[in-house]
Amino acid sequence: MKTKIKRILPGENFRVNAIAACIGLMAGATNILFRSTVALVHKYIFVNGSALLGLEQGGLHLLFLPLIPLCGMVLLIPLSLLFPGEVNGYGFPKFLRQVNLEGGIVRLRTIVLKILSCALTIGTGGSAGVEGPIAQVGGAVGSQFGQFFRVSGSRMKIFIAAGCAGGVAAMFNAPIAGVFFAAEIVLLGTYEIGSFAALVISSAMATVVSRGYYGASPAFPIPAYEIVNSFVELPLYSLLGVIMGLVAVLHIDVFYKIRDRFAALNLHPQLKPLAGALVLGVLAMGFPQVMGDGYHYLEEVLAGHGVLWVMGALIFIKIAATALTLGSGGAGGVFAPALFIGGVTGGAFGDLAHILLPRYTANSSDYAAVGIGAFLAASTHAPLTAIFLLFEMTGNYRIIIPIMLSSIIGTVVAARLNPDSIDTVDFSRDGIDLHEGREISVLKSIKVGRVVSEDVDFISEQANVNQLLTIFSMARDSFYFPVIDESGRLAGIVSLQDVKTILQDEELRLSALVGNICTREVVVLTPEDNLYAAMALFDAKGVDEIPVVENTDNRWVVGMLKRRDAIAAYNKEVIRRGICERSAPLCAISGEH
Repeated sequence: MKTKIKRILPGENFRVNAIAACIGLMAGATNILFRSTVALVHKYIFVNGSALLGLEQGGLHLLFLPLIPLCGMVLLIPLSLLFPGEVNGYGFPKFLRQVNLEGGIVRLRTIVLKILSCALTIGTGGSAGVEGPIAQVGGAVGSQFGQFFRVSGSRMKIFIAAGCAGGVAAMFNAPIAGVFFAAEIVLLGTYEIGSFAALVISSAMATVVSRGYYGASPAFPIPAYEIVNSFVELPLYSLLGVIMGLVAVLHIDVFYKIRDRFAALNLHPQLKPLAGALVLGVLAMGFPQVMGDGYHYLEEVLAGHGVLWVMGALIFIKIAATALTLGSGGAGGVFAPALFIGGVTGGAFGDLAHILLPRYTANSSDYAAVGIGAFLAASTHAPLTAIFLLFEMTGNYRIIIPIMLSSIIGTVVAARLNPDSIDTVDFSRDGIDLHEGREISVLKSIKVGRVVSEDVDFISEQANVNQLLTIFSMARDSFYFPVIDESGRLAGIVSLQDVKTILQDEELRLSALVGNICTREVVVLTPEDNLYAAMALFDAKGVDEIPVVENTDNRWVVGMLKRRDAIAAYNKEVIRRGICERSAPLCAISGEH
């Protein structure tokens, strides 16, 4: 009887899914607040400002255009000063770090800061999008629920991903795409059936809220899709995928190069966003389509009204405009710019294909629609998100095969040329691969300098073997000793194995120098190397100790790294992280990461 009652009562999965439903409802509500705030800023600053400056009259009045994005960046300064490091730039990589490496503790103020900073940037014409930030806002909602219920680190990730799924689903009115966005990008593809259910429920509830307020229409309309000749067009869509992969690599490269240039610029941090806004405004004098999320012009391209040379030029100008806005310190995401770049690239390709093969190809608008998904997949390395997003936005099954071909090929080409997506470049620069297993991640997170034993005996290469044997007899647990030259730098390494052949010859022991019998070709580590590299050397060389030097050019011996010390450090870190996962809020409060 008790067993039957227990089966009827709500279990742990029911509680998780119930919380996920609440997260979805909140994510849908914050999506409405976010979009309304952006629209409000756009109306009162961009639209009214344009009218006040007479920009519609054209001519010399266009010289005042940069004042509008400049105004947005000026208004961003107080937020930047009050909350340094939390407002400026493209924040999604930092969010992924919080979720996957730092216990998933996202502060409540993130919701307000993201809404205000992105509204000021995008609403005044900055080239960025709200989709990435809305995912962060939804994730922050999920994190607040996780902190309130004091859940484990793994459960916290599920709640955050559920919030992200809800935010993206509500934004595009595409619940399936929201689920795969969270699964592919936020959870890095490492999800289970239990977590998948939470993502689905949250995404569905957020979509219900969004549809109740905005209706069933998607973020921007995509006309009916058709294929004129499969035998001709499917190879063309495959070629489009290759082009999307190449353009995506260019986009990522330009984005981070311009960001690095701004970081190195000898200018006050609060002036850098102003400089970026000024250059953006100058670009917008000739191509106003690059301002904001660009959805208005994207609708024209999807309707088949794009001009070939304009679309071709906008590919590169939008790439530059987005890098300038976010690289200089403006706030926003790269999702909307990716859709824009993909749309104009696909539109230009389709227009050219239709000119060359008018009887066998559809209009440019169809290629623009596929291009949206293909470029999104190539730049984020998330093909499933792109495929389901386009399918849900069109509601047309015919688009599935072209978008699958273009998205997969685009992703493969982009990943082959650059293994990083636009979200993971910073992690690679820090030596972190988010897609690696937990063991490798732990080993890579520990520096050799934290583990190396500095209590080590050296021996001069001019010493004789008898002196070496004396050191061996005094050593407790070391069987390898660094050999140093006259300047004190590492000359080699010697072990008991090296002297076995002359142990029985007293005269040879007195005359033989350590420098003549030591191993000169020796592998070394530096304090900045990680334990993953160290363990690889241990296995490759079959040794149990490796000398650690200051750096490879200046081989002053710091100490010796023992295999057992490396394993002990790994075990200790795994235990510490396990404790943090079981009590994530407490670890965050105590400052552990």
